[in-house]
Amino acid sequence: MSVIAFSHCACAGECGGPYRGEDGVGVAGDDQEWGARAACRSADPDELFVEGAAQNQAKAVCRGCSVRTECLAHALDHRIEYGIWGGMTERERRALLRRRPTVTSWRLLLDSARAEYGRQDTGDQETGGGASRTA
Repeated sequence: MSVIAFSHCACAGECGGPYRGEDGVGVAGDDQEWGARAACRSADPDELFVEGAAQNQAKAVCRGCSVRTECLAHALDHRIEYGIWGGMTERERRALLRRRPTVTSWRLLLDSARAEYGRQDTGDQETGGGASRTA
């Protein structure tokens, strides 16, 4: 099993150079400025590319990360097979990809979902409603 190697971090390579996939080719045209703000930017990459029960600890790094959505979209759009990305394991990402095979851009889908959630949240605050939503 090969693992994607990063110079300093497990987030899109912003800390140590351009992200390179398993084929060694950089991801062209991908907006990766989010990597510099990732909670994992100072983490040891070996801690984010683990198996079994250790994945739960690795996923904890993603909780509260301000760019979790961008990270997950990047991994889904580029079919990154290994490691924790956006709080999801490779198995969880594969299952999501199988459930939604027609999605052509996870970045666009997740961005639009976040915008819609923000509009609903703003509407609830303005009307005083407290409608609950599930993710």
